[in-house]
Parts: sequence; structure tokens; C-alpha cells
Amino acid sequence: MLRRLALLAGLILAVGFSVLPAHAQDQIQIFGGYSYMHMDDAPLATNLNGWELSGQYKLAPWVGAVADFDGHYGGGVSTHTFLFGPQISWPARVSPFAHILLGGAHTSVFGAGNTSFSLALGAGIDSRIVPHVYWRVFQADYIPTYFFNQTQHNVRISTGIVIHF
Repeated sequence: MLRRLALLAGLILAVGFSVLPAHAQDQIQIFGGYSYMHMDDAPLATNLNGWELSGQYKLAPWVGAVADFDGHYGGGVSTHTFLFGPQISWPARVSPFAHILLGGAHTSVFGAGNTSFSLALGAGIDSRIVPHVYWRVFQADYIPTYFFNQTQHNVRISTGIVIHF
């Protein structure tokens, strides 16, 4: 029974992609993957590992609106960002992109929490693996935060899979 449902779902997806007009394909992109953050937590620096998840709605072939969420953890510290903004890209087999995202960040350091304004100024490269599936070779972002009345100059590097719908 489960095998039949999986086959039916695969058939529906295959037919759905084949009947979509070319300009409607790749209008939505979902990224998920591993993320590393070097957090400049003055006076000490912290290296954190985590995840990043983002979604993009393409307004035109070269510009989209992005919602980006992440979580990084390590050594009694956890940090999450929630960012939104425009992203420009070159639509090709190897597709460079750049974005500026605005939003917020929340950190917890040994139980003491703080939330601040944040932004991400970054760029990266996606490379097509098969139709509708890309590998985000890298994404690098400068992410300043303002936790506990101090400015932190953080760097986030991510990699993972991007699915185009």
C-alpha cells in the first residue's frame, strides 16, 4: 500500500512539473543545510554549528523575496536568526547570488537570553545537480548583532540543497 502511494505521489509530481509553463517553474526555491557561525561574542569568540532554512519567491528571473531562519549551538550558547529581504541572482546552471536580509536574532548564553536587531549581508553560489535540484556550494554572510548592549561582528557559512518548484 505504501509503495503504491509513493508511486502515485511520484507520478503526480512528474506530471505536474511537465505541464507547468517554463516561466512558472523555479518560482519557489527552498534551501536547507548545514551552517557554521563564528560569533564575535566580545570579549570571547565562539564557534557554533547548526542549520539554516530559507525560502525564496522569485518576483522575476533575477530577483526574489527571501525568508531565512537559522539555529546555531555550542558551548552553552544558542543563537537563532529570522531574516527577510531581497536576493538577486544570475539564473544559470551555476548561479551566483547576493542578498541583504533584515530582521532579528535571539541568543541564550548559559540561560540568559537577549533579542536584537540583525541583518545578513551575503553572497553565494548554487550549482545544478539535476533539474530542479541544486547544491548550494557555499553561502557566506556577515551578520552583525547587538546582544547585551554590545556589537558582535559574526560570520555565517552555509552549504546544502536547494529545491526549485
